[in-house]
Amino acid sequence: MEEVLDTVEVGRPRREPEEPQFLDAEAAEALIAQAREQGVELLGEGGLLKQMTKAVLERALAEELTDHLGYEVGDPAGNGSGNSRNGYTPKKLITEAGTLDLEVPRDRAGTHEPQIVRKGQSRLDGIDKIVIGLYAHGMTVRDIQNHLLDIYEIEVSPDLISKITDAVLDEVREWQARPLEPVWPVIFLDAIVCKVRDAGTVKNKAAHLAVGVGIDGKKEVLGIWVEHTEGAKFWLRVMNDLKARGIEDVLIVVCDGLTGLPAAIEAVWPDAVVQTCIVHLTRASLRWVNYKDRKRVAAQLRLIYSAPTEQAARDALDAWTDSEVGRQYPAIKRQWEAAWEQVIPFFAFPPEVRKVIYTTNMIESINYQLRKITKTRGHFPTDDALIKLLYLGCREMGRTTRAGRGGRSNYNWKIALNQFDVMFPGRLDNA
Repeated sequence: MEEVLDTVEVGRPRREPEEPQFLDAEAAEALIAQAREQGVELLGEGGLLKQMTKAVLERALAEELTDHLGYEVGDPAGNGSGNSRNGYTPKKLITEAGTLDLEVPRDRAGTHEPQIVRKGQSRLDGIDKIVIGLYAHGMTVRDIQNHLLDIYEIEVSPDLISKITDAVLDEVREWQARPLEPVWPVIFLDAIVCKVRDAGTVKNKAAHLAVGVGIDGKKEVLGIWVEHTEGAKFWLRVMNDLKARGIEDVLIVVCDGLTGLPAAIEAVWPDAVVQTCIVHLTRASLRWVNYKDRKRVAAQLRLIYSAPTEQAARDALDAWTDSEVGRQYPAIKRQWEAAWEQVIPFFAFPPEVRKVIYTTNMIESINYQLRKITKTRGHFPTDDALIKLLYLGCREMGRTTRAGRGGRSNYNWKIALNQFDVMFPGRLDNA
């Protein structure tokens, strides 16, 4: 087994198919067969993977020291060199294969700084990635602790898990302050409510999200801000922050029907078209409806916002309010008429643009994922803890940069982009 271990490279990097493999299939099969013959399990305490990881790391540490000293073990060239090997220091290291008891070689002069396993390092970077990945999927600290114990046989404290995830906060602060492109075709403004401990009591707080659609048609979360309630005054601060980070012009801003928000948007981006979020308006309408009537009313409201023109939509609204079910819920007509000035822009756009600003497939898909990972927690201890989880959730979805995975289909977006260029002449030139 020792001869095979000498050929294994440290870590498990991804390789392209054409790259050389340091352990081919034949050697791996022989190694597994030898382990089974000797009664050694593949995983778990004393398993093959753990033995291999320990052997590889200790061999790599020994090679590092040899490189530092400049001579091999037993080489006469080391006589009178001024530095030599000086035994080993025991070290516990948490790895993906379990907790290892390593023997770290040291030099007499104390000048060697190992890099494979650094001084003071208690875990491999892979463990941090596992913890952050589990946290980003909504698992609680206790769940992660139990998962590491059950799957990897690693015992870690809740404090260590919190310390690993807290290391993301510096990344979050840098992300929140990153410069942004000067022109965005569409920005969505929305908030989700979460429970956060504040001054000894648990309160509802609104996590404000701004989601932009760039020139390339991809969604990007521009920032996350936490405040006690969702209000136009706080949204004004959010938009001023976005403007300070470089956003000079937005073609369309999609938001809910919050009082004062259209005026706040106009104060920051005077030329932006304000569009009421149809999803929010429909959801608010259904709050007035009995459960047994909801599907029928939702289907009828769809006839309004899917109308081909503004006049057709107005006729559909009037027809609905004059119907039997419409007369049963007069508050819905009042809501739609109050928001009508911000609904109207929707009907001026061609179908390709409507699909872009219709939020069911835009910000709602992001909010759905974020609500899914936050609902497992009764509350968050701090605002930073909430922002940290939401950021990791967005990063997991690939929505924290323009280079993230996903995005709209190139064909539909290119059609919409050309429509934008005609409807907003010259405003995309600086994008």
